[in-house]
Amino acid sequence: MGLYPFFRWFLFRLDAERAHALTLGVMRLVGETPALQRLVRNAFAVPQKPVRAFGLRFPNPVGLAAGYDKEGLAWPGLACLGFGHIEVGTVTPRPQPGNPRPRVFRLPQSRAVINRMGFPSKGADFVAQALQKARPPGLVLGINLGKNKDTPLEQAAQDYCKLVQRFAPLSDYLAINVSSPNTVGLRRLQGRDALEDLLARITAVRGEQDQRLRRKVPLLVKLAPDLSEAELDDALEVVLRAGMDGVIATNTTLSREGLDVPAARESGGLSGAPLTQHSLKMVAEIARRTQGRLPIIAAGGVMNAGDACRCLDAGATLVQVYTGLVYAGPGLVKEILNGLN
Repeated sequence: MGLYPFFRWFLFRLDAERAHALTLGVMRLVGETPALQRLVRNAFAVPQKPVRAFGLRFPNPVGLAAGYDKEGLAWPGLACLGFGHIEVGTVTPRPQPGNPRPRVFRLPQSRAVINRMGFPSKGADFVAQALQKARPPGLVLGINLGKNKDTPLEQAAQDYCKLVQRFAPLSDYLAINVSSPNTVGLRRLQGRDALEDLLARITAVRGEQDQRLRRKVPLLVKLAPDLSEAELDDALEVVLRAGMDGVIATNTTLSREGLDVPAARESGGLSGAPLTQHSLKMVAEIARRTQGRLPIIAAGGVMNAGDACRCLDAGATLVQVYTGLVYAGPGLVKEILNGLN
């Protein structure tokens, strides 16, 4: 753990979103300063545990989930913590402020966070420019894509297709986010008919980009943990039929099962330890239902090496962390990789 408990004590005395901005600013500085990059990379050196998924080679199976570096400001610095992949975003086509503040709440007793950010984004142009930085060797870079809040659901495909066109040349893979609980109506895009139409249109655009770039750009779909068994079956059938390259399981949850603290009454998506078992179960269900045909990134409730091992044993190929970093600190990636078999 090192010095992190002291820094966490300080950070937890700040508003959660302000504390996040502060840590992101530090990691942005690291990424822009070669001497700091070397220092941090040496301090958090991790073993090589290469993994292949979606036709890509990952230096290790641990990634940073979308939502941490929404604008692509700090990913070169964050890569120095040992991540095998980093997922930037969620990015929307046009800038938007997201939901009113306060919109992020810690639940320290439960090692959890509730957020209702609502895709705050500086827009595709800003993020595309931020991705022009030099890529750390071996790092896999994914971009998480979402629609603008004021785009009607029936026009959502236009937003996603624009983003695929914009970011296919700049990324190693793209993630289609149809599962955030903080954009009104977004999760309805996981329904069979809506998802079928959306993925058909995205796939056509992806095909054009593949030809132009002369490489395949993997497409992943990020699913909610709150789907019923029937809804999950429908979504997976559509995902497989559309030729998607994988799924991310899961996004944050609306459930508050087992939580009895005042902050649990806040609206928004819950992440962290209360989601661990739910996400693990969903990973196992997806692996069973697809019989291993669909690579899975496990996200949600990965708080330590044990959680990561259980996700991989349940059928995941890769794992992603976010809330675990808030509670365990920047050494979490190294801890997980040292704890893997």
